[in-house]
Amino acid sequence: MFTGIIQAVGNVAGMESRQGDLRLSIQCGQLDMNDVALGDSIATNGICLTVIDLSGDGFSADVSRETLSITTLEKLHPGSPVNLEKALTLSTPLGGHLVSGHVDGVGRVVERRDDARSIRFRIEAPAALARYIAHKGSICVDGVSLTVNGVVGARFELNIVPHTLTKTIMENYRVGSEVNLEVDLVARYLERLVLGDRETKNSVSGVTETLLKERGFIAN
Repeated sequence: MFTGIIQAVGNVAGMESRQGDLRLSIQCGQLDMNDVALGDSIATNGICLTVIDLSGDGFSADVSRETLSITTLEKLHPGSPVNLEKALTLSTPLGGHLVSGHVDGVGRVVERRDDARSIRFRIEAPAALARYIAHKGSICVDGVSLTVNGVVGARFELNIVPHTLTKTIMENYRVGSEVNLEVDLVARYLERLVLGDRETKNSVSGVTETLLKERGFIAN
């Protein structure tokens, strides 16, 4: 688990194809690696990667075809900057929100504009994720815990303050940039709880107004 508070920006040091999947090497910049051991998890652009090798200033991880198919990792190249966060401990301040490091899909930046010292981004999520994105709710973008400032359909808006811009890779975003998205864990589990055993019987495809009334969430 992670908090979505980026601890350092690193760089891709190497990408080695291995029988269809990938061995990824990361140079960790200012990330403190003194307490990192083989088998630990490090979120890299929001993707939970397992450390399988340690060098003096970085680590390597194997990336499966499944991960490559639903994230932006395959589009990186040596030198690409990446957001890094080590897994949280029981003493880690939860400054963001609970993040699993399991990416739900790839979004695309459709607008970037200045707003005083902040920058506002509008991002289009895959249609299947739209129902999990709520105004003033939490979302994880390339590993960064962020608050949704507005949402229309599958597009949502973010207001990024100067500190976040300087401590993450978000300053590099331009219209057309692709980003890893992880929706709020609470939203996903709430949907599953509301659907209950109906989901296992495939009798409904999602949360509907009728279902919410039946379960007592909306008054008849």
